[in-house]
Amino acid sequence: MAQRIKKFYQEQGIWILFILPALLVYLAFMAAPLFDSMRLSFYTGKGYTPTEFVGFQNYIDLFTNPIWRERFLGALKNTAIFFAIHMTVQNSLGLFFANLLSAEFKGRNFFRTVIFAPATLSVLVTGFLWTLILNPHWGAINQTLKAIGLDTWAKPWLGDKNLALPTISLTSVWQWVGMPTVLFLAGLLGISDEILEAARVDGASNWHIFWKIKLPLIKPVIGVVAILTFVDNFNAFDVIYAMAGAKGEPGYSTDLLATFFYRTGIAGEHPIGIPNMGMGAAIATITFVILMTGVLLWLYSSRANEDVA
Repeated sequence: MAQRIKKFYQEQGIWILFILPALLVYLAFMAAPLFDSMRLSFYTGKGYTPTEFVGFQNYIDLFTNPIWRERFLGALKNTAIFFAIHMTVQNSLGLFFANLLSAEFKGRNFFRTVIFAPATLSVLVTGFLWTLILNPHWGAINQTLKAIGLDTWAKPWLGDKNLALPTISLTSVWQWVGMPTVLFLAGLLGISDEILEAARVDGASNWHIFWKIKLPLIKPVIGVVAILTFVDNFNAFDVIYAMAGAKGEPGYSTDLLATFFYRTGIAGEHPIGIPNMGMGAAIATITFVILMTGVLLWLYSSRANEDVA
């Protein structure tokens, strides 16, 4: 037995040495804070170091106590809507742009740069600029609409409860559409030209080539883009903070899980005016469970598709 263990370390020890630094960094800066956050979710008390153990009471209050339930379920619903808009609009546009940019034409690299450029900007700067553009009195959007005779289309984009969340979501889509475009473009460029040429020789139209050949071949990329969109949007905070504030104005209509956590565990806005890190940790833990469930489902689906293939 001792000989087998010695042989294992002689053969595999070098790999353990390579992954050990990364493992230590992960444990120190990812795993340890995560488990400490879960631990805090079972406590309550004022400030950032709750000391009174309450078990699952924080979780029960989130779903049953009217003080917490309305804000929590509202933030969860808004986060789902925020994700759905990105998933449908952003990724559909990304796939559309990628398909166009995969063709050979003059100025292709210029348009690639233009589409990706907003993703290099600071989210806070982008949010502030779009807040100015969307100003209902002198913003460029409403001024343009009025100039072309569409006065009735001029709206208080960030002041209307029904418009604020879709408006901010589309602003975020404008900034980040370059990311799925780049990923989809890489997948499309990886398809063999011989396959596409054979389809054209057989009389297939561009639409049939895209639908029957390109789309099935980039399904793995679509899965990666989908899960990245899911994770990014359920963690979204900065764009809402920049354009609607920590309260998700107007009237919490743009409040997401991340801003709800910030107000509860850090800023101390709701409901007693001081930080409640125990409840904040419970919100963070539920967000983590949602994200982990989505990632695990994606991994299971990916593995099942590989087995079928």
